[in-house]
Amino acid sequence: MGRRHRRPERSYRRFAVVAVAVMALASLFGAVALAGPDARSSFGLGTTAAQYPPVPMPALRPLTPTAPVPSAAGITQALSSQLDAPELGEVTGVVMDSAAPRGVKPIWERDGNRGMVPGSTTKLLTAAAALLSLNPTDRLATRVVPGPTPDSVVLVGSGDPSLTALPDGQDGLYPEPARIADLAEQVKKAVGRPITTVYTDASLWKGPAESPGWGPTDVADGYVAPMSALMLDGGRTDPLQQDGPRSTDPAAAAGRALARALGASDVREGVAAANAPVLGSVSSPPVASLIEYMLTASDNVTAEAMARQVAVSKDAEASFDGASKAVTEALVQAGYDVSGLRLADGSGLSRDNLIPARLLGAVLASAAAQSDSPTDVQFLRPILTGLPVAGGGGTLADRFGDPRTVAGRGVVRAKTGTLSGASSLAGVVTDVDGRLLVFALLSNGTSPADARPALDRIAATLSRCGCRG
Repeated sequence: MGRRHRRPERSYRRFAVVAVAVMALASLFGAVALAGPDARSSFGLGTTAAQYPPVPMPALRPLTPTAPVPSAAGITQALSSQLDAPELGEVTGVVMDSAAPRGVKPIWERDGNRGMVPGSTTKLLTAAAALLSLNPTDRLATRVVPGPTPDSVVLVGSGDPSLTALPDGQDGLYPEPARIADLAEQVKKAVGRPITTVYTDASLWKGPAESPGWGPTDVADGYVAPMSALMLDGGRTDPLQQDGPRSTDPAAAAGRALARALGASDVREGVAAANAPVLGSVSSPPVASLIEYMLTASDNVTAEAMARQVAVSKDAEASFDGASKAVTEALVQAGYDVSGLRLADGSGLSRDNLIPARLLGAVLASAAAQSDSPTDVQFLRPILTGLPVAGGGGTLADRFGDPRTVAGRGVVRAKTGTLSGASSLAGVVTDVDGRLLVFALLSNGTSPADARPALDRIAATLSRCGCRG
């Protein structure tokens, strides 16, 4: 596989504008909200990246619910030469019809049951397990309770990665974050006397702070933080930088922030007393919002936090092992075939993960399945709304600019995955007939610099192919 290297999958916070505009089309059909190929110009995606000439775009038109379904032979004919490209190394994949009943075989597949190193497309399974196990409107509450002495308090972590010391009116990377300032104000009113010591309780999570499958520099390079149930801004020292320096002790950093806000001078580790009264509490964004951010920005800390939250919901140990087992159990309970699945973390940073393309496709197909009525509850929909948009936002903002891939801009929405020697792309695409297709592609054994453009070309080919031959 070569020397380990993971290219940062950067966040672009303006993705929400594109996502909201695309989702508005859902009311037309009661189906998944995605635009047809001609929607690109409507969303400001009518041209390629600045270094390429503009591409003419027709007028806006929505998805076509009666569009013909591609055939296996047609897809094979369209993709055969691309799949054999040496840039892809070993490649597996599936293409599925989003409107097909659950359990129906993919329209097309290549070794779809074979486990491959997935990279960050692992987050799709973490997202699905979280949405299947938790209420999407649930929030994670960070609490302060009395300490062992009258002049002390305990800051109790809930696994909320959004907690921030930024002042009101200043936003970091997370939507609607919980704030230390609000927590401190509540505590001051509840206690009514000076606080000298803040204890930090991060005991909700267990086990090692780093997965043994992570690279030796993943934390140092800013891709992830040491995992702690108590942290600020996902453990970042700069709350505005997606992949930047991380604290070596996130819980202590959070404790120091609360101590400053309370005028306390001492920060220590501790454990809150059972059933202690709550002096203050602040809540994370809803689970659904955290998942959307996790997918769009490919945020590793949020993914690990969500996996552990699945474990907590199942009364399992909130560790790497416990969370991996809990995510797998949630998928099994929901009826997914997990043959060939091996999970070692929730983010996909671990090289010990193995995921079959068919499982990724099945989860995405559930998220994209047509609604029978506008009032249907679609628990997995945040997976779709969180997918990066080709050429528009998230980790696909600066991809699909090549003339060979530009057809996918605005109509491909997909989760990316990148590790040394492993690349993946899994999401949804609308073909030229207006049919919404699900795809999952995994490449192992070549450089991501070579594999990622080749994967983009396959997705773009699906966008411009009726594939009925």
